[in-house]
Amino acid sequence: MHVLGIIDDGATGDRIDRVVDELVEHLSLSGRVGVVRYDATIADGITDVRDATVTPGGEVTYALGADGDWTATGTDLTVTDALNALAPTCAYAIVTGIDRHQSAHPAIVVGSTEAPETDGEHILAAVEQARDLDVAAVQRALEATDPYETLESLVAQIKRRETADRAGAIATFTGRVRAKDSDNDVRTELLEFEKYEGVAEQRMAALQADLEARDGVFGVELYHRTGVIADGEDIVHVVVLAGHREEAFRTVEDGINRLKDEVPLFKKEVTVEETFWVHER
Repeated sequence: MHVLGIIDDGATGDRIDRVVDELVEHLSLSGRVGVVRYDATIADGITDVRDATVTPGGEVTYALGADGDWTATGTDLTVTDALNALAPTCAYAIVTGIDRHQSAHPAIVVGSTEAPETDGEHILAAVEQARDLDVAAVQRALEATDPYETLESLVAQIKRRETADRAGAIATFTGRVRAKDSDNDVRTELLEFEKYEGVAEQRMAALQADLEARDGVFGVELYHRTGVIADGEDIVHVVVLAGHREEAFRTVEDGINRLKDEVPLFKKEVTVEETFWVHER
């Protein structure tokens, strides 16, 4: 699923809604679209909307389409909760109501033709209103960015493979940020991953193709996040669709070991005491 943030730079609510409508109408031609709306005005004790992705506080609503074939709302939800719920069945998600410094996803700015500085991903477009938006260009730029995946969305994808009816096993591996190795260890607050652009994608694709060529293996999904990942969050997933459990387990283990060895990803570790690049240690 590709996620697109909408950054409000002084636009009225009607302008934002019209931009969302334009995007949903165009993107829905290519796949199911989810819309996540965050309302910070009713946040209970949340004064920084940058917490909206990980801390319940304001009201989070998510739906299919601009109006929604169905809708879910709650103040105990986070934006991340909503995205995780949409990821297994949606090709795209649009997120509105998040502070410009919060957006961890590619975004467009509405209300100004100048792209503001953000702490998240790059700005794909900046427009005054919906009629200024080149939705086809935004879609192309969005699809060139890394997708948002979860273990559930990867499992859902692999179950849709044409070869799924020959498979009797799905095995998975999830790697996450470990805060400590022991009780006395210095706590890790976050990891930050950077990839060798172009090369990392080629190596990942080659590894996936090699694993899928094995006898009894009918599908492999490999996914590794980049950017800042807090302690306790997922980093990497390996999902294998196979005829039997033996080849499924074996391929999962080989997949994660070879991914770590062969795909050029660089890890920065931030602890409560220091920050360092792991490969330099």
